[in-house]
Amino acid sequence: MENLRSVPIAALDPDQQRQRSVVSPVFDHAEPSGEQPRSSSTPPPYWQPSREPSFDELSSTRPPPIALEDHTLSREPSRAALWAKSITIDEYVIVQGNPTGVGAYVVYNINVQTLDGGPMTIRKRYSEFDELRAKLVKAFPQSTRSSLPPLPPKSAIYKFRPKFLEKRREGLAYFLNCVMLNPEYAGSPIVKDFIFPPHA
Repeated sequence: MENLRSVPIAALDPDQQRQRSVVSPVFDHAEPSGEQPRSSSTPPPYWQPSREPSFDELSSTRPPPIALEDHTLSREPSRAALWAKSITIDEYVIVQGNPTGVGAYVVYNINVQTLDGGPMTIRKRYSEFDELRAKLVKAFPQSTRSSLPPLPPKSAIYKFRPKFLEKRREGLAYFLNCVMLNPEYAGSPIVKDFIFPPHA
C-alpha cells in the first residue's frame, strides 16, 4: 500500500482521501524513547487551590501575649517586709573587763536608717552576729547558700588590735546590709528579734 502520509491530500482520489482522513496521527506526538507519557490525573502544584491560614490557626502557633501589670501602687509582701533603708556600723567600743583584762569584749554601734525616716542605734557583740547567721542558715537553708555572706573571721590573738577590729567592722556592716535589705530575711522573726530583743 502506498504511503498515504507522504502524499498531499489534494493529489489523492476520493477513496484515498477518505482513507487518509481516518488515519490516526498517533506517532506525531509520541514521547521520546524510554519515557512514559505524563499522567494528567495529578495537576501541577500551581494548579492546587490555596488559601490564607485562619486567625485561629495562627493563634494556635503563636506564643501567649505579654501581659502588662502596674505594680507602682501595690504593696507586695516581699516589698512590705523591707523597713530599713541603710545600715552602717560607724564605730566599735572595747568594753574593759577586770584590771587584768579578763572578760573584755567589743561592742559595735549599728545605725539603722528606716524607710519612715527615723534613725535608730543598736549595739551588738560579735557573738550575737554569729548567732543571727546560724539561725538564718537553719531557717533558710536554700537561700543562704547564695545570698548570705560569711562573717569576718575570729582571732584570739588579734581580737583587740585596731586593724583587725576595723576589718571586722567592715565585714559585719556588709553582712548586716545583706540581711536587712533582703525582703526574705528582713521580715522574719529572727531578724526582728536581733534588732528588737524580746528581753530588752
